[in-house]
Amino acid sequence: MIRSTGSSWASTAALGTLAIVALLLVSTAPAGAAGTGLVFVANEKSSTITVLDREHQVVESFPTCARPRGMIFTPDRQRFLVGCADDDVIAIYEVASRKLVGRIRDVAEPETFDLHPDGRHLYVSNEEDATASVYDLETGELIGEFETGEEPEGVLATPDGKLVFVASEAANLVHVIDVERQEVIKDILVATRPRRFALTPDEKELWVSAELSGQVDVIDMASLSVVGSVSFRPKGFRREEVTPVDLLITRDGKRAFVALGRANHVAVVDVPGRGIQDYILVGNRPWGLALTADEKTLYVANGLSDDVTIIDAERLKVVTSVPVGQVPYGFLIDDR
Repeated sequence: MIRSTGSSWASTAALGTLAIVALLLVSTAPAGAAGTGLVFVANEKSSTITVLDREHQVVESFPTCARPRGMIFTPDRQRFLVGCADDDVIAIYEVASRKLVGRIRDVAEPETFDLHPDGRHLYVSNEEDATASVYDLETGELIGEFETGEEPEGVLATPDGKLVFVASEAANLVHVIDVERQEVIKDILVATRPRRFALTPDEKELWVSAELSGQVDVIDMASLSVVGSVSFRPKGFRREEVTPVDLLITRDGKRAFVALGRANHVAVVDVPGRGIQDYILVGNRPWGLALTADEKTLYVANGLSDDVTIIDAERLKVVTSVPVGQVPYGFLIDDR
């Protein structure tokens, strides 16, 4: 269900801060900020953001708020938002200068989020509160909350804006939010510990990683039910060591990349046939993934080796590894 929010949900001071944030989000950004080619890496344990250039060199590392995790660009791509789990804050940075330009405060344990296609409503998973909260980026206000299972993480809004999906790790559920009705219309039981989502380009299937089952479940979008799965067994690893988290599907819908966590590999999957094409050895405990806009380069965040593996996504070969901060979580790539 959704609980509407009003002034009683926040103090006058907090609302003033949110209003300032809203002004920052809609103000005119400096020219030349977009398309820098920079790669931003959120490092959970060191509470830093590492910046790589197009040549995979570290050009900057700056402190941010405590335990940065999910990141997303604002609609104009001039700024980006960072979920800071241990500060209950979403921090807002300018892409061109990397300066902090605003904060949304009192966001309970933000993990990941997705922006609705309207460019205005931000859906946030709140790990410790078992909720998904919704913020209006134009006003900066908290406008509602949906109850979820324990430890929500992955969030995905469909391109048509009609549905938002939230994965609940501890409940083994995928919650389906009907945006127009403003309510959870279905809870889909999936395999153990669902983490992240990827939607096929034809929007017929939603793939969700199930970390402790060592697989990805496939949800049919028409029936909102699980219709298949893909299991991973890279050579030399026990089943319990295969812990998939992040996943991506290419724009042509032919190939998926899945980070296998403790199995230290990225799986390459034939999406139509749901078969394994390859396993690519990377660093220790890969979780986060990102593809460049041309889909030629794949970035992999290795949380326990404190580095990033960079893969030629066409040849499926490792190009290099780059040390970053402690426990890298995920990426943003400014190349669009």
